[in-house]
Amino acid sequence: MAQVKPYSLFTEFDINLFKSGKHYRLYEKMGSHLVTVDGIDGVYFAVWAPTAKQVSVVGDFNYWMEGEHQLNVRWDSSGIWEGFIPLVEKGAAYKYKIQSNNNDIKTEKADPYARRYEHNPNTASIVWDDDYKWKDKDWMKTRKKHNAIDAPYSVYEVHLGSWKRHAEEDRFMSYFELADDLVKYVSDMNFTHVELMPIMEFPYDPSWGYQVTGYFAPTSRFGYPEEFKYLVDKLHQAGVGIILDWVPSHFPEDAHGLGFFDGSHLYEHPDKRKGYHQDWKSLIFNYERNEVRSFLISNAAFWMDQYHADGLRVDAVASMLFLDYSREDGEWEPNIYGGRENLAVISFLKELNEEIYASFPDVQTIAEESTAFPMVSKPTFVGGLGFGMKWMMGWMHDTLEYFGKDPIYRKHHQNDITFSLAYAFTENFMLPLSHDEVVYGKNSILGRMPGDEWQRFANLRLLYGYMFTHPGTKLLFMGSEFGQYNEWNFQESLDWNLLEFKPHKDMLNYYKSLNALYKNTPALYEKGFSGEGFEWISYDDHENCVISYIRKGYKEKGNVVVVCNLTPTVRKNYKIGVTAKGKLIEIFNSDAKEFGGSGIENKKETTIKKDPWNGKDYSAEITLPPLAVTIFEFK
Repeated sequence: MAQVKPYSLFTEFDINLFKSGKHYRLYEKMGSHLVTVDGIDGVYFAVWAPTAKQVSVVGDFNYWMEGEHQLNVRWDSSGIWEGFIPLVEKGAAYKYKIQSNNNDIKTEKADPYARRYEHNPNTASIVWDDDYKWKDKDWMKTRKKHNAIDAPYSVYEVHLGSWKRHAEEDRFMSYFELADDLVKYVSDMNFTHVELMPIMEFPYDPSWGYQVTGYFAPTSRFGYPEEFKYLVDKLHQAGVGIILDWVPSHFPEDAHGLGFFDGSHLYEHPDKRKGYHQDWKSLIFNYERNEVRSFLISNAAFWMDQYHADGLRVDAVASMLFLDYSREDGEWEPNIYGGRENLAVISFLKELNEEIYASFPDVQTIAEESTAFPMVSKPTFVGGLGFGMKWMMGWMHDTLEYFGKDPIYRKHHQNDITFSLAYAFTENFMLPLSHDEVVYGKNSILGRMPGDEWQRFANLRLLYGYMFTHPGTKLLFMGSEFGQYNEWNFQESLDWNLLEFKPHKDMLNYYKSLNALYKNTPALYEKGFSGEGFEWISYDDHENCVISYIRKGYKEKGNVVVVCNLTPTVRKNYKIGVTAKGKLIEIFNSDAKEFGGSGIENKKETTIKKDPWNGKDYSAEITLPPLAVTIFEFK
């Protein structure tokens, strides 16, 4: 077998950027690359292992023999080992065998920058390249308007392994198969975006993908990298954006992964108080190390650049921001100012968002951040972290708790359902009903609703109607759109058989109609992050459990009035204050018969009178259907 030849893709400028933590395209240099040197085809390998004494590439092309192909260490103290191995081909399996200067420790590691991995339980990296020809030019040209903060943004959260399984063969559906079934489904359902739970390579199915070992490779469970590109391409051609869950907060201790990579704490922080996550039994990145910051920011850019992702939902941001997250006294060390904030993380997140928005200005980064940390979704130039949006966890907790109560008790808890508006415009909030709310004994969303079957479905329609008329973008976990009874099980397909039954079929139709209403009603999204887009009519009718408000867009004549009746009692001649004279016309009613409701509606135009009410100059009397949201437009 031919020996390693000296060769490099790195320039001196690359190395300086890498050392200073400012190289944001490391995937173009690191890892394995098919190249031709002196007329001979082969593969260039490059790996960062500064504590190594020797680094060998072992693989199926050299019978996994250590020492057969030793890489050369660079002379510039970068810690990068590299070299060209002639005649190695695409599809070759390989790892790095590293002998450390630290007590001669030996590790055998997958390539951190590999584009493809073996199917689990095997863990080798695979030399890969593809020449996929994208066909989403129209989407990429116009996606800025689809991903803008004043655009409708309704997200369907999906776990690819359990959305739908291949029934006859009892296996995962492939990226190709999903490009037919999933794309058609989300398009028909009028969702604007799909969010995929992590698809980066991971070894352990019960982690749902949140324990990543292959940050630059879509998981081989569902097919090849170009097949995942095909799925993204098909979504874009159908006018649907794609958001990827991204996990820069921690990584698993698996022997082939990033942990103790070269016999030293290379990617993880060496101090366990900052480098080990007790809840998840995983390792935490060392955000103080420049090369690690370059690795992570390059990875975020990779999915935008190579896979045309429209956004990243950044997982577990709260666990990153606070040094005392899930730690007792004595298990953490304050920062240099005596505070609990992780200053390295704050600067890293700002740098990440600055780079992503500078290079990909038509995408969004979304923080899953559950605390009151300020200005998460504000620009870095005013002192914010620079995210485009933040999950509104407080809204989610308060809303699910409220809707879980029997309507007879709701009048005592009106503040639970109205409190979110006290802080709704402090961030660019996304309202999430995510996978975390339908596991671990919490029940499905439908299963949380009180009452008999009719009331449970009515409550669910009301909940979703309230969510879509509340300021902020929307996210729903798969199965919740048709009222799945059971909790989510990552090992099984969703209960699609439920759609044979009318209540579930009606619920599916309802969510589809709600998405369409949202997309076609600018007042529900144009000012979704601004207090100018919302005005209370009444939030204090505790006795009747009714809340009412106005949603506003850029054009006043498109404003809508929303009334939520949070009990099963029909209320006739219910008086609401309005801001202008004219008429109210009902444009949406969650109690409609087509959605499984009782069909109580406001059939005619309702005349607005010069009769002050609710602090407004005018008022109108309407009928409130049971457990329903009713939406009116002005005429």
